[in-house]
Amino acid sequence: MHPRNIHEKQYNIIQLVKADPELEKYIITNKNRILTINFSIPDAVKELNRALLMKYYDIEYWDIPNGYLCPPVPGRSDYIHHLADLIQSDNDIKKNKNIRCLDIGMGANCIYPIVGAKLYGWDFVGTDIDERAIDSAQRVIDRNEWLHDKVELRHQKFQHLIFDTVVKPEDRFDITMCNPPFYKSRQDAKLATVKKNKNLKSSISSKPVNNFRGKANELWCNGGERKFILNMIEESRKYSDQIRWFTTLVASKYHLNSFYRALQKIPGAKHQTIEMLHGHKKSRILAWRYEV
Repeated sequence: MHPRNIHEKQYNIIQLVKADPELEKYIITNKNRILTINFSIPDAVKELNRALLMKYYDIEYWDIPNGYLCPPVPGRSDYIHHLADLIQSDNDIKKNKNIRCLDIGMGANCIYPIVGAKLYGWDFVGTDIDERAIDSAQRVIDRNEWLHDKVELRHQKFQHLIFDTVVKPEDRFDITMCNPPFYKSRQDAKLATVKKNKNLKSSISSKPVNNFRGKANELWCNGGERKFILNMIEESRKYSDQIRWFTTLVASKYHLNSFYRALQKIPGAKHQTIEMLHGHKKSRILAWRYEV
């Protein structure tokens, strides 16, 4: 993990239970006699997220509707820290300025804005195509007073658009971020869940439990991650004078060459890839900007 990530070490379960007593019912002792939670239970993962947000990010209220994506806070924090490094390394971004970030597909959980606003004081605009997700995130903002002036939400009404309609003519953003849908279909997502359940040594059934959950638009889209990010690259060209850095998570390294080729065809486009490692899981951030 990133060296500034406070979640780099093993969870202090006792401290987390003090912050969120509801977590206690999900605590187990593993084969090494270490306190942990049962990660195969979706509600346990959700409660762990809530405890982390309450202890480390000054969150008094956090919840998501049943079935919505519950991404792990440590990994989300890593993305934010790497973006902070990218901004710091850019001499064209004035130091100590108020950074403005656009979170594409923020989801019902609002985690990126919470982490970025708390750790770095950034201002966020979060977008999503799901009105229920927007409503959920707005409840989190409304019930945590310090977020009121830090996060603005915008509903993307058109599923095939990414920046269009949600980026206003007067907007200026230092950076964008996105965790795109990875799978091409519901079936692909289901098969991946079965595989993950095996790794967690869960019981396997015809209806496998997805411990991080997720709605259709959060987990899959037509063409999957590759098509989504290629569309994002193409659409980003219109906003070269309004947005300094465009970034997205890339789950599959095999998609990178397609993105590089697309960017190489665009005059003035410069890109870099930032590798991330979370335990045994590797991912990366694709970042690009335009010299205008």
